[in-house]
Amino acid sequence: MSTTELTWFKSSYSGDSSGDCVEVAVRPATTVHVRDSKNTRGPQLTLSPGAWGSFIQGVSGPRSTA
Repeated sequence: MSTTELTWFKSSYSGDSSGDCVEVAVRPATTVHVRDSKNTRGPQLTLSPGAWGSFIQGVSGPRSTA
């Protein structure tokens, strides 16, 4: 499967009016692909599921235990 055959999606937090978004496509258990939604033919990142999980955890910030 090439990256042109992937199913890309934006975060629900992106909103319709925001031009600054990333899109993600997932091939479970193998790779996570990330691209700029404004330049879909431009460069893409390919990450392992573990690296993507660490990234998401890092940008999510600490969780409240209360």
